[in-house]
Amino acid sequence: MENPIVVYRGTYIESTHNIHVAVVNAAGEILYSYGDPGRLTFPRSSMKPFQAVAVIETGAADQYQYVEADLSLICASHSGENFHRSRVMSILERVHLEEEALQCGTHIPRDIKSYNELIRNGGELTPVFSNCSGKHSGMLSAVVHMGEDVGSYREISHPHQQRILDVIEDVCGYPKDQIEISVDGCGVPVHRLPLINTAMGFARLANPFVWSGGERPRALERIRMAMTKHPEMVGGTNRFDTDLMRAFNGRIVAKAGAEGVQCLGDKETGLGIAIKVEDGNARAVSVATMEVLKQLGIGDDTIYKQLSEYASAPVLNARKDRIGHIEANFQLAGGEGILTGS
Repeated sequence: MENPIVVYRGTYIESTHNIHVAVVNAAGEILYSYGDPGRLTFPRSSMKPFQAVAVIETGAADQYQYVEADLSLICASHSGENFHRSRVMSILERVHLEEEALQCGTHIPRDIKSYNELIRNGGELTPVFSNCSGKHSGMLSAVVHMGEDVGSYREISHPHQQRILDVIEDVCGYPKDQIEISVDGCGVPVHRLPLINTAMGFARLANPFVWSGGERPRALERIRMAMTKHPEMVGGTNRFDTDLMRAFNGRIVAKAGAEGVQCLGDKETGLGIAIKVEDGNARAVSVATMEVLKQLGIGDDTIYKQLSEYASAPVLNARKDRIGHIEANFQLAGGEGILTGS
């Protein structure tokens, strides 16, 4: 049986990961795939660019003078570095809210330097350190702008969450009455839909005016440009999304999601890509993604060299010695041209 992602300890296979891949165009036609491209999946934080559309469409982004870095941040799963936290606080200040309004919970940030500094200063973790605090600040700005209830903004019945559901239905081409809802790690609704449709959403994010006219593609274009011009806001230092977008210099828009999800859109080809690691292990994500890009002929040797540590990810021990690696072992199949919706 083929093992698409293989983890080596030394020269010996220790573990494997199964994956599912959908590569589609803006019309939802499957061009390439691996595994089950129709797998029903919670894309988790990969939905953040579409959640951000509602912030623009309410007029909140313009009312509160969002710059591109702000827009990028509300799409982020950030590392909690100082420049992330200060920008979240700036958005809250503009809408006259305190940090306590954030209902994302908190956790130890990925940026351990910030966490160690907090501990040395006798501080406590607060919601701004959450990797989702940017998204929540964006939601709050829209809710304040619309004069809606702030305390219930994360409930699926709230008008803002319904606006987000409408955006996902439209951009991902999947009827909202078929989108199953659960709760994300940060407390807001999370949407379950086929991997194909998530990939289609990213194809439309990458090249929105190929998909449609009107105002929604303009919002998608603003978001794509913000993310690719300020990739440091989307992730942070030594983060795959950030380094990938920086290496491709505006061509690729990328957003990871928890439980082994990675989504991308390619501006040049108009392709959308959605990847799900079956067991949810994040260590397989960058390896699978880089292999998909190589097989699609997206990028060149200079870019691949820049991103080599993500393509053949090292396995490190506690001493930070490289004692193994993770590699890809799969071949994409040609698609069947299946139409999936609008």
